Amino acid sequence: MQTLAVAATLVAQAGSGLDVDVTLGQGLVGGAVGAFLTTLVVGAIAVAVFPERTERLMARVLDDPVNSFAYGLFSVLALFVVAILLVFTVVGIVVALPLVLVAYVVWAVGAAVAYLAVADRLVGHEDGWLKALLVAATINGALAATGVGGLLAVVVGITGFGAVLQPYLD
Repeated sequence: MQTLAVAATLVAQAGSGLDVDVTLGQGLVGGAVGAFLTTLVVGAIAVAVFPERTERLMARVLDDPVNSFAYGLFSVLALFVVAILLVFTVVGIVVALPLVLVAYVVWAVGAAVAYLAVADRLVGHEDGWLKALLVAATINGALAATGVGGLLAVVVGITGFGAVLQPYLD
């Protein structure tokens, strides 16, 4: 009985041991750097591998942003509900994890395309994509570094997500 009391006392003493902080890349700065790098890398892959498709998606974001946002919002909400329902079933977890992973990749592509569309309007890409890619990544990183900008970054991401999915949902 005394051993149990000693063990309970040791467990109850929170913070009495060695405290190692391993939260690398967390917080606003980590999120901003992650957003910058994701947009830069995914955008570079998109313009290098699928330049025509990227330009069509950019045009869709700029020509009809409200419709792209509506498709994106509906898709995000539907994916959320489907993923939750799949997780409630034990077998569905096997389907939910790849679904969420694919949705994340499509989100990253859509957000990169949406930021590229904005950057293309600002600086153009007639002399190459490097300047537009850097501006797009900087905008995303700067928005992620602020609280209010994070909300705007989600709106831009939803719009890009919808632009990517719209041809498949029509």
